[in-house]
Amino acid sequence: MHDPVAVGRRTAHRALAIQASVAALVALAFLAQGPQQAWAAAVGGGAVVLGNALAAFVALGGGIQSGRNAFARLLLGTLGKWAVVMGVLAIAFGVWRLAPLPALVGVVSSMLAYLLGLNFVRVKRER
Repeated sequence: MHDPVAVGRRTAHRALAIQASVAALVALAFLAQGPQQAWAAAVGGGAVVLGNALAAFVALGGGIQSGRNAFARLLLGTLGKWAVVMGVLAIAFGVWRLAPLPALVGVVSSMLAYLLGLNFVRVKRER
């Protein structure tokens, strides 16, 4: 039996792992400029990782359901993702006074890594 939700969960987990790895690498790269810039890059990348984890949990957590419910969960997950990202960035810029450029580089690199992670699907060949 084919379970598309389980495939979606595995793909999301793999993409989140790739995304978190790229966010850590970007933070390490900014460590050359100083710990404050590295922390800003880590917060930016971590915000997107946390947001995508929430979106995956909300969108894929309900199991197999009707198209209307699945679409509603997808929209709710996406809305939650961007609320988390914007909230973390607002705290990072407003409260912690982190540098905006490393944080935004962390956000963009994490978003690109997530897209790449989702699109590298392993296809099993049948013999």
